[in-house]
Amino acid sequence: MQNDLPVILAVDDTRENLNILLSLLAEYDILVALDGKKALEIIDREKIDLILLDISMPEMDGYEICRLLKATERTKDIPVIFLTAKDDEESIELAYDVGGVDFITKPFKPRELLARVKIQIDFRNMVRKLEYMASYDTMTGIYNRRKFFEQGQILFSAHPRDLYAIVIDIDNFKTVNDTYGHPVGDIVIRKIARTISTNLPKNTVLGRLGGEEFAVIMKGTSIEATRDLAEHLRKTISKLKIHHDSGCLEHITISNGVSKICPNDTLDTLLNRADEALYEAKETGRNKVCFRC
Repeated sequence: MQNDLPVILAVDDTRENLNILLSLLAEYDILVALDGKKALEIIDREKIDLILLDISMPEMDGYEICRLLKATERTKDIPVIFLTAKDDEESIELAYDVGGVDFITKPFKPRELLARVKIQIDFRNMVRKLEYMASYDTMTGIYNRRKFFEQGQILFSAHPRDLYAIVIDIDNFKTVNDTYGHPVGDIVIRKIARTISTNLPKNTVLGRLGGEEFAVIMKGTSIEATRDLAEHLRKTISKLKIHHDSGCLEHITISNGVSKICPNDTLDTLLNRADEALYEAKETGRNKVCFRC
């Protein structure tokens, strides 16, 4: 399959119908299945953007397939367009009741089919874009503030005794913006976010809290190991060479505040102490790691 194209699964027990769909939808990546069992196997291993589903098939009809998809978390949001020779009100109503988004009768009109497919593909792309914007910082690609706290709370609930937080702030970032302009400042933020992300272990939640401030929540083994990680991030970022249209920025530094989970802590109190440690690092010279417990 071509990775950049939407993937459509066509399910019909008549090979001739599948060949017609393959020809009409050549601008998409098309997968085909002659029965429900094969369709479910394909859906289980592939990322499908849209399903064109015949209703009348042996063993497992289209209604049953759609019900199964809508009852499964991973597949419930895949749009299903029913293609069928049935055009009675009961069949159409049932198609929508089981979760179909559209209903096209056979023999279908090519232009109508293409238009309805495009509507569903465009809508799915729009939903994905909105979901991304709701969860990720568009500049850096890491979690935004809302998603960071959501995922952080999940990690907090799973590991309430051995969590650590690091709050990170880019030193003198206003000077970078004032001297080189906001486009260069954006480059700095993206580069630092990428550097932090690539140096973090598993079981870690990273987010941009706003401006030049980032935060990490992680399952750790000891406060020493967490401080070592924070120190490693500080040293690594201080060595970065950040290229931009007018030259190269060097000696960009960060200050880090580190905190360990304590009895009766909430996620907010854990992060607040890390933020207090960050304030101490900023007030006592910057480009350092401070700890609060």
